[in-house]
Amino acid sequence: MSQAYKHLLIATTPEGVRTITLNRPEKFNAVNPQLAAELPQAVSEASADEAVRVVVITGAGKGFCAGLDLTDPSTRRAFQEGLTLTRHERLDDLQWVGRWALALTGCDKPVIAAINGPAAGAGFGLTLAADIRLMSEAATLTAGYARIGLSPDAGVTWFLPRLVGVARATELILTARDIRADEAERIGLSSRVFAADSFAESVAAYAAQLAAGPPIALALTKRLLRATTETDLTTQLKMELALIQRGFGTADNLEAIRAFAEKRKPVFTGK
Repeated sequence: MSQAYKHLLIATTPEGVRTITLNRPEKFNAVNPQLAAELPQAVSEASADEAVRVVVITGAGKGFCAGLDLTDPSTRRAFQEGLTLTRHERLDDLQWVGRWALALTGCDKPVIAAINGPAAGAGFGLTLAADIRLMSEAATLTAGYARIGLSPDAGVTWFLPRLVGVARATELILTARDIRADEAERIGLSSRVFAADSFAESVAAYAAQLAAGPPIALALTKRLLRATTETDLTTQLKMELALIQRGFGTADNLEAIRAFAEKRKPVFTGK
């Protein structure tokens, strides 16, 4: 890795799990302009790294991400003065948490949000943009925006209705109430809930198991799932056919067939 980060910690396991840790624990990992810019860069770097098979995003200390750091004058200036979108600009050009959603959905590797503590506002949006959400039993989620007199950003109004339905998403956003881990799992916002005292170990085991899967197939599957919100059935079927054809005859496909015949676990290489 060539990029150095001020507000992120980066670690990669031999299994290919890249963990990106938001590292402003004294602020519950609240977002300032630099963190807003650093996270998409780190995700893009992980997506391009052939050694990385799974990306895990989590928070340092007791929180996942408390949303915007409105106590930081640079954050307020950025949002009041620096986020004017003209016809000559792209969303990618803005140092803004909306780029987080684009980075995570654009990453070909599976992205896990390991929600170790409270996730609010933009932090909540970050979890929604991930492919899989794993929660500590001590963690909570909240849209939070109404508490500070703001409407949502970070893709919250796009992802949340698709995950839980429009009516429930409306209630969760307008009330800005806390969502405990058990409710999050029940309504589909969390894939799994793990004990707080063994959360890091449980996430590591889950991520390692996912990383042992076939990288090409996982990447193509993610592309298909991403396309479902914008395509009709016929178009989606054509995409499925085109991408499954790409999988046939890959080294991983042949290895899986051999492993099945030999009654052993396949070892995937991403080729």
